[in-house]
Amino acid sequence: MPEPMTPVTFPPAFLWGAATSAYQIEGAVREGGRTPSIWDTFSHTPGRTAGGEHGDIAVDHYHRYRDDVALMADLGLTAYRFSVSWPRVQPTGRGPAVQVGLDFYRRLVDELLAVGIKPALTLYHWDLPQELEDAGGWPERDTAYRFAEYAQIMGEALGDRVEQWITLNEPWCSAFLGYGSGVHAPGRTDAAASLKAAHHLNLAHGLATSALRASMPARNSVAVSLNSSVVRPASQSPEDMAAARKIDDLANGVFHGPMLHGSYPQSLFEATRSVTDWSFVQDGDLTLIHQPLDALGLNYYTPTLVEAAEAAPAGPRADGHGVSAYTPWPGADDVAFLQTPGERTEMGWTIDPTGLYDLITRYTREAPGLPLYVTENGAAYDDKPDPEGNVHDPERIAYLHGHLSAVRRAIADGADVRGYYLWSLMDNFEWAYGYEKRFGAVYVDYATLERTPKSSARWYGEAARTGVLPAVSEA
Repeated sequence: MPEPMTPVTFPPAFLWGAATSAYQIEGAVREGGRTPSIWDTFSHTPGRTAGGEHGDIAVDHYHRYRDDVALMADLGLTAYRFSVSWPRVQPTGRGPAVQVGLDFYRRLVDELLAVGIKPALTLYHWDLPQELEDAGGWPERDTAYRFAEYAQIMGEALGDRVEQWITLNEPWCSAFLGYGSGVHAPGRTDAAASLKAAHHLNLAHGLATSALRASMPARNSVAVSLNSSVVRPASQSPEDMAAARKIDDLANGVFHGPMLHGSYPQSLFEATRSVTDWSFVQDGDLTLIHQPLDALGLNYYTPTLVEAAEAAPAGPRADGHGVSAYTPWPGADDVAFLQTPGERTEMGWTIDPTGLYDLITRYTREAPGLPLYVTENGAAYDDKPDPEGNVHDPERIAYLHGHLSAVRRAIADGADVRGYYLWSLMDNFEWAYGYEKRFGAVYVDYATLERTPKSSARWYGEAARTGVLPAVSEA
């Protein structure tokens, strides 16, 4: 993207944050009463993750959180989005909380507040207690009610000091990668179960939203973070347009339909009728799901390009969601995913800031008046220290400049975007990819766990302090 003629400036109240998730950074998986989550089980199952790697230690944030918060403050961040490990505070997914687990998050939040960093708490970033999975997991309706009880525990414990709350992170991944293609925990491959999981995640969101509002001060904000896809047809032919609509329903409408509008798209039912009759949707569910939101989080990395196909295309899907013989797109065997042209990150994802602009402006139309946050955006590169121990990542700086410029353009065009959370604060356990993919603005030496801010971290910190994007050459 060419350099703008004038500096890209942001509103004074704009939040400049970074994001992480519990299983990816905390470690300490057997401390303080914590029991296994589905990701502990999945990552310790041979063949599930690159190199058999897991999050037992991760980057040891559980023991190093004070240093990590000090690093955030040094960089100039004004917000930090983190997730709570459900099995750390409610080990079986049922019953009373473990105070040792709650105390860890109390200390973390207090540390953030002490240095002027606004905490944004995500209740669920994929670490379902294994005991709940053993009882059926997200395809089981009861899991939604267990999640609401957990939400109430957290609201009562931290609602006095955390104002920004997010119920679920990327429920699409939980449902369709966890229960459809099986590339995420718990690794199940059942198309009908993936749609049941999606509905029960929606129900969990609605029930948790109500539980949070009943247990916290009214000033607090409740949101959800969706990895809504920017789905583009390969051509304007009726067949390709229909293929894009089908994937848009499965990627987006399945969640924002009930959450924002109180209904599922009828076209989603029609497309998936060979998979399920949707009889798991009970009377009153859509009312429970359709709770007013205070904000909406959008996670964006790359657009999706599709075309109509005669039958399921042979070979791996180019959908960017891992390799599996099973699809995360139930009822969409007649859709082919194409590689979008352009420069790519280490994930193989095309770099396209226009997709973020399109996503923001779409949800400005979908939910007029609802404040938006970019709750994840970032890139993985093969970062390495130079002989002096510095880590220069000009590609990530260019990526951030392009995407933040797209955010600012959307704001200029009337979008109410209140903040941006870089994914990720630091290198960490990248799910099934193990430790191969480095998304962090801070480099982590996995042998010593030493943290080293990359040049992108300094660049982003300058933007946070000034509200102006430095030139790409400034690092």
